Amino acid sequence: MKTKLTLELADVKTIAAAAEAEALTNNWAVSIAIVDDGGHLLWLQRLNGAAPISAHIAPAKAHTAALGRRDSKVYEDIVNGGRASFLSAPDIKGLLEGGVAVMKDGQCLGAVGVSGVKSGEDAQIARAGIAALGL
Repeated sequence: MKTKLTLELADVKTIAAAAEAEALTNNWAVSIAIVDDGGHLLWLQRLNGAAPISAHIAPAKAHTAALGRRDSKVYEDIVNGGRASFLSAPDIKGLLEGGVAVMKDGQCLGAVGVSGVKSGEDAQIARAGIAALGL
């Protein structure tokens, strides 16, 4: 039997605080979502000034990254590369950069999704949150 690593509430709070700090340092109004390895929402916060739609997009990006075990940008690149049929994949909605998988020892523990600024900046915020775990 294998041992499965999971995100605990303390981990989620650490990620959220670091991601929020990165966003505030840059004056970026975003929504931040954290999901477990099955894409189930563990945390959602919408910073002051963030667009309401960002609270829908951030969890979708995180969900996509967790289920795919890789950054959501991979799927954006697939679609932009001409494989439009990938848009029909079931339950995959966050096909934009800004969802980053939380990986440890080859296992996906979950993902962070951010929405509200440029996609690369969204990913920067997500990575800052994950980096706080020291993985």
